[in-house]
Amino acid sequence: MKETAQFFLIPTPIGNLEDITFRAVRLLGEVDLILAEDTRNTVNLLNFYKIKKTLKSYHSFNEHKIRKHVIDLLDQGLKIALVSDAGTPGISDPGFLIVKACLEHNIEIECLPGPTAFIPALVKSGLPTDRFTFEGFLPHKKGRKKHLDSLITEKRTMVFYESPYRLLKTLRDFISNFGGDRQASVSRELTKKFEETINGNLNSIVEQFEQKKIKGEFVIIVQGAG
Repeated sequence: MKETAQFFLIPTPIGNLEDITFRAVRLLGEVDLILAEDTRNTVNLLNFYKIKKTLKSYHSFNEHKIRKHVIDLLDQGLKIALVSDAGTPGISDPGFLIVKACLEHNIEIECLPGPTAFIPALVKSGLPTDRFTFEGFLPHKKGRKKHLDSLITEKRTMVFYESPYRLLKTLRDFISNFGGDRQASVSRELTKKFEETINGNLNSIVEQFEQKKIKGEFVIIVQGAG
């Protein structure tokens, strides 16, 4: 453990529980408290590595409310880790606000490298990886069309996250904005038993998903303009 650091952002597996670093496991066992997006998911991970640790919920619905309490604990000298359900905290998951608060209070932060879903999806998409833009989840309603319109001329490869419930809607919106011939890649359940990636143009990908029962969490990679 870095002696001067007090707050640790620790990436957790996106599916396969073996996809975690030795240092991440060690730190989870050494900190005084773990902030978890969903304590039930984190307990499963800790049990797998035989770690017993105090957990406290920290998610998008309470982060404003408990942020000050966390800072107070850090000021008292506690060492605290933040984990999300899967992947790296702060990437489409809570983390930004507590990091900002730590910096404002001169609390040293250490962020470990580790799993994040979009990197394997991007690398195996076959689309350019030298320049890309991470867009995360699109707005559900307000601002959605404006956001999509702003990407029509985007030349970099685009990376999106999507739930199974809105996958087809999002792919159809992409067709409306980018054209059905635009190349794309859709990955689901990365690192898990039923991992699957479908490549092709947007029209062909929609046709395939229209014939499937859509399950899992999705990463969508879309070719840039031109």
